[in-house]
Amino acid sequence: MKERRGRRADPRLGRVLRGFARFPRALPIGIFVAIALLTGVGVWAIEMAQKDARRTELSQIATGASAALERRANANAAYLRSGAALLATQDDVPASLFRTFVGQLRLDANFRGAEGIGWAERVDSNDIPAFEAKQDELGATDFAVHPLPRSDQAYAVPVTYLQPLTDRNRRAIGFNMFSERTRRIAMLEAERLARPTASGRVVLVQEGTQTTAPGFLIYMPVFKIDPAGGRRLQGYVYSPFNAQDFVESALEGELPNRARIGLYDGPIASDNLLAEISTGETGGESLTRQISIGNRTFTMEVHSLKSSVLSDVAVIVLLSGLVVASLALAIAWLLTRQAAEARQVIGILEEQAAIRNSLTRELNHRVKNTLANVLSIVSLTRRRATSLDAFATSLDGRIRALSATHDLLTQSEWGTTPVKSVIEVEMAPYALGRDSIVEMDGPEVELAPNDALSLGLAIHELATNAAKFGALSVPGGKVSVDWDLVSENLVRVRWKESDGPTVSDDRPRGFGTELIEKIVAHELRNPVDLVFEASGVRCTMLIPVRTRSEFMIRARQEREKNRG
Repeated sequence: MKERRGRRADPRLGRVLRGFARFPRALPIGIFVAIALLTGVGVWAIEMAQKDARRTELSQIATGASAALERRANANAAYLRSGAALLATQDDVPASLFRTFVGQLRLDANFRGAEGIGWAERVDSNDIPAFEAKQDELGATDFAVHPLPRSDQAYAVPVTYLQPLTDRNRRAIGFNMFSERTRRIAMLEAERLARPTASGRVVLVQEGTQTTAPGFLIYMPVFKIDPAGGRRLQGYVYSPFNAQDFVESALEGELPNRARIGLYDGPIASDNLLAEISTGETGGESLTRQISIGNRTFTMEVHSLKSSVLSDVAVIVLLSGLVVASLALAIAWLLTRQAAEARQVIGILEEQAAIRNSLTRELNHRVKNTLANVLSIVSLTRRRATSLDAFATSLDGRIRALSATHDLLTQSEWGTTPVKSVIEVEMAPYALGRDSIVEMDGPEVELAPNDALSLGLAIHELATNAAKFGALSVPGGKVSVDWDLVSENLVRVRWKESDGPTVSDDRPRGFGTELIEKIVAHELRNPVDLVFEASGVRCTMLIPVRTRSEFMIRARQEREKNRG
């Protein structure tokens, strides 16, 4: 028993050796791929760690930047609150008082990023001429409210004072901020909440017509309390901001070296961009933060700068891994080459012996089947032949039909053969160069070798009969051959002749009829329906459709060997 078991293990070992001989590069390449994969995993882990570090750094930058912007905005709002508290105690706001108040704030040191602090008085529409005259008397030459309020607006809110009074700020004096929608919305919201409120994205009047640099304003309402406890809007203390100057001054000293910061009025979009600071080309990680400036929510986007594809550490690990993998590949290849070549020679010799034995068995089986078919054809042809020439002619045609089908089977390596190919080969001499019509139609169906041979003989006999006596013997005659699947394991082939000579009722049955009804029917293991109608011959054959394992000699031999 032990000896038998050992012998059974030898073929498996031989297959392993043959496989190694067929693929001598498998082991070296496998080692190379394994080391390369490990290197790739290492590089990936390093890059993930670097990515997490960049995200953490970006989060810290965003936290610091948002805190700086909100801190600067809150400081500005505090100044506006103090100004509103002072002006609320005054029945009138003279220019000298306002200049003194602003001068005490030391704007150059504490209010950077803003254009200054202004006072915009509420003026009823009917009082605008008197207001303009009063400002002229106080020394504001050529003071004019512009644009004038619309008919549906009860009052205007013109810029009355704006300190420091630079050339830029002079452009804003007299401008009716209530006439512009974005500013008006912010002023009404500030009046409703009684707290500093920022406007949306606007272009400051100070910019003139030369630039469209975006900015915003922060308004603080000033109310006059009447004896009854009610309050009336007196005007606004406000600050105009150039957005770019505001962001740069707020982030001065905290400007990141590897990031781009953008401030947006609302969602991130090019039309909403207020300001941006960038120290290089962006292209890395990004995150957004919502920040509150003057009771209005702005969006800040922080974008890391574009980095190289791999970090320095990852590049070093990658190059080192590739060098090690290449060295291992070369060593493994040198060590296995000679052994693989020797095993390959042994495998080739064993494979040749197996192929030779298999071909011998295959040839023996096929020759026996072919000789049996030939003997049957010779026997039946001899019985029906009336002369030696007739015998030789009939036998020659049938042997040629058998040979044509054999060629098809050889091309398919004695596997399955399409029904269409068998019919086309047998009908080729009659379908070309004739006045007759040959039609073929049917699905793709594969036949076993013996079944294909039987179908070829049947089609040959039917075609020969049609060429001598039937539809193929006259111009305009028609032969239709169609096939379809009756079931999963059975195909039906139908032959029908039309437009040919009339078939006589007392026509004698020849060898072809016997070959189809006896030999072909026996080989196909199904009856053949052959009818000689007056309009033409009609024949119906049922052919089994078998799987490859049902007729492969090697498969049967393997099963028999396993049973033994």
